[in-house]
Amino acid sequence: MALRGCFVTGTDTGAGKTIVAAALCAAMAAAGERVAAFKPVVTGVAEPSGDSRWPPDHQLLAAVTGARAHDVCARTFAPAVSPHLAAELAGVQIDLGALVAAAHRAARGADMLVVEGVGGLLVPLNAEHSVRDLAVALGLPLVIAARPGLGTINHTLLTIEAARTAGLDVRAAVLTPWPRRPSVMQRSNRDTIAHLGSVIVATIPRVDDVDGLAGAGAALPWTSWIADTA
Repeated sequence: MALRGCFVTGTDTGAGKTIVAAALCAAMAAAGERVAAFKPVVTGVAEPSGDSRWPPDHQLLAAVTGARAHDVCARTFAPAVSPHLAAELAGVQIDLGALVAAAHRAARGADMLVVEGVGGLLVPLNAEHSVRDLAVALGLPLVIAARPGLGTINHTLLTIEAARTAGLDVRAAVLTPWPRRPSVMQRSNRDTIAHLGSVIVATIPRVDDVDGLAGAGAALPWTSWIADTA
């Protein structure tokens, strides 16, 4: 089955992947598209997120796509640790092929699929495979969520390099939360990533609730970020 959509990764944990992915889903749905979301693994479900505005990642993605949370996410684990360690502690194995199959199931009946990764591209899923391997297996174009502040140039360019080395098609980087009055450094970060990374760099402002996601996503040129893949 061909997939049409994008894969959202991040420069790190907490870099804004879920907000970017949820904003894209909400904007696509508002535009009349039948959109599905997929989150391969969620860890830390037994621990508070520290931000009462948002539910766990898979629950938010389910809310904006009208899906059931357990259909959005393939595996959940209690501790807030890397997927490979969470699986090890639970006495199970995360299988790459099973995740790919689950992504295709999530996409059934939809026009497009937005996949949100786990942490960064090189986060291990098991002893042999990383999130990058899942992105390669799905073949979707990549959107990178990144912070706007100090350190983001290095983190974002390293992610772009790691993605392109594996043959992934990097369509954009999205800096979030983008302030109303960005500093000289933040504007320079945006422009430098665009120049040195040869990539489109978009921004999303701080989003305070689910109702604000569609508007934030609509401001992104997402129609140029999606693609069909066999």
